[in-house]
Amino acid sequence: MNGTRAQAAALVDRILGGTDPRIPVELVVCPPFTLIALVAEKLEGRSGIACGAQNLNTHRFGAYTGEVSAPMLRDCGCQYVIVGHSERRTLYGEDDQLVAEKFGAALDAELTPILCLGESLEQREAGQTQAVVARQLGAVLAAHGIEPFRHAVIAYEPVWAIGTGKTATPAQAEEVHRFIRQRLAAVDGTIADNSRILYGGSVKAGNAQALFGETDIDGGLIGGASLDADEFLEIYRAAS
Repeated sequence: MNGTRAQAAALVDRILGGTDPRIPVELVVCPPFTLIALVAEKLEGRSGIACGAQNLNTHRFGAYTGEVSAPMLRDCGCQYVIVGHSERRTLYGEDDQLVAEKFGAALDAELTPILCLGESLEQREAGQTQAVVARQLGAVLAAHGIEPFRHAVIAYEPVWAIGTGKTATPAQAEEVHRFIRQRLAAVDGTIADNSRILYGGSVKAGNAQALFGETDIDGGLIGGASLDADEFLEIYRAAS
């Protein structure tokens, strides 16, 4: 929940100026609802950079005051939408069933969902990381099967490493990414091999290259660092 129209315009202009369409790195910018139309217009026609949203409602339309639906996001120019972000789960009580429903709503509107999975510090210290991630992923697989993961994106975001300055080591992150890919592979090996699994937990310019160098880490879900164009572009270059 950051940004004015002026700030968003300046940030996107700086990102556009610092990226190269010839570099095979996909970028998705996910602004607040009020800034989507502005950002989507700036990104229109730019190869390799898409616009996404941070959340959506499960319903297509109706008397749900204050909510925004997947068709509305499509109409504004979105191609992606984040589903089940840890802050939605912890601050707003979104459970696995609701996240699975939002995942389905995104698919119905031909939006690419970015499904977030991750454990709290308490759960990690209790040795529950794999159980929590398996449960969160399993809810979506049970509702929609493996086929959507040909295109959907997964983001592993350890809650204990978001906005705290703490970061999972590359080895810790890789362990969970490998576990997620193995869960997918148990259903369909080809889809698992081609699925994009991002790491989201205080990714910065200083640690991006080491994280992205791991076998099963395909990129990042960038939070605070994305508000600084120079920092974000350093992460982009690390991904390239």
